[in-house]
Amino acid sequence: MSDSPMAASPYEVLGVLPTASDEDVRRAYRRLLRETHPDTGGDAARFIAVQVAWERIGSPDARARYDRGRMPDDTAPTWAPQRGERERSRPTARAYGHPGGWRRERYLALLTEWVGRGAAIPDPYDPVLVRRAPREIRHLLADALAEEATARRLAHLGIGYTIWHDVAAGDSEAKIDHLVLGPTGLFAIQSEDYGGPVRVRRGELAGDVLAGERPMHELAVRAKAVARAARVRFTGLLLVLPDDALEDPAVSLGSARGAELVVLQASTLLTALRDGLPGGRAVGGTEIFEVRTRLQAAVRFA
Repeated sequence: MSDSPMAASPYEVLGVLPTASDEDVRRAYRRLLRETHPDTGGDAARFIAVQVAWERIGSPDARARYDRGRMPDDTAPTWAPQRGERERSRPTARAYGHPGGWRRERYLALLTEWVGRGAAIPDPYDPVLVRRAPREIRHLLADALAEEATARRLAHLGIGYTIWHDVAAGDSEAKIDHLVLGPTGLFAIQSEDYGGPVRVRRGELAGDVLAGERPMHELAVRAKAVARAARVRFTGLLLVLPDDALEDPAVSLGSARGAELVVLQASTLLTALRDGLPGGRAVGGTEIFEVRTRLQAAVRFA
């Protein structure tokens, strides 16, 4: 059970309401412990999630902390923007745009509508408030956090790379989180967090947590819009997920218009960018300057 705004709550994991009695929570935990135990044919991931859920709400003190929006160590999740983050995450490569900015603005706007215009929101990142919000709103915040985490990783790329964050790709609701240009090619990168594990099936992501979304298809459509506007070709379209959301470090989903489609764990991103994709089209010599010039003229920010 991650600390993502999209993660299932301990109550959801145990299948009880937040108003359930302590005894009801205990009975649900014991039942699920038997059902999910690997020795009896249960799922190991669910077994671990049930244990973590119990740790968070299994005792009156732990449950009271969770209901106040606190973590087991009595700290709160750090979902608010971090002061000075843009300065700390500025890469040694040239970088443009504001990672996570569009999603955070959209999150705050939808949160205000959901709470009610005119109603005071002392802390829009209060965990108790966030966990009550509809899925669409929580997903925006989770993706903003994922996008900012990717930007911090990209900060470790060297001076041979250029990065554009929050790039508009078509209509007002479409964007690509990051464009990265370097010696190994041109990459469109999308950061996602669905709050649970996913799998690959027929060239797309699948899983209960997706709610019908087709993230790789959407990334391909957006990359096509940018490629046409800038007259460039992508080497790879990368979908970055939290490490615990994907079983394998990286999985190829085929190609689209010559660009390799890859979903990968966040910790493997820099390796993929520095080493390049197997068989991927590198960008070298004067071409890298030509591609950068075209992108600089064509890129618009969300």
